[in-house]
Amino acid sequence: MASTPADRIEQALVRIEKAAAARAYACERITQRHAKLRARIEDAVSSLDALIAREAGAEQD
Repeated sequence: MASTPADRIEQALVRIEKAAAARAYACERITQRHAKLRARIEDAVSSLDALIAREAGAEQD
């Protein structure tokens, strides 16, 4: 059965909508992963700062 131009346009729109939804989901996942990684790095840097401060204080004693 031959499809009409309108059918092909509708099918193309469905494919575009699926691709856009997949991209939005991927972007959201990346944003969430970035936020988690940033929090972990901030914690690690804070821990290192505290360790350096303790070591510097111990050297002065």
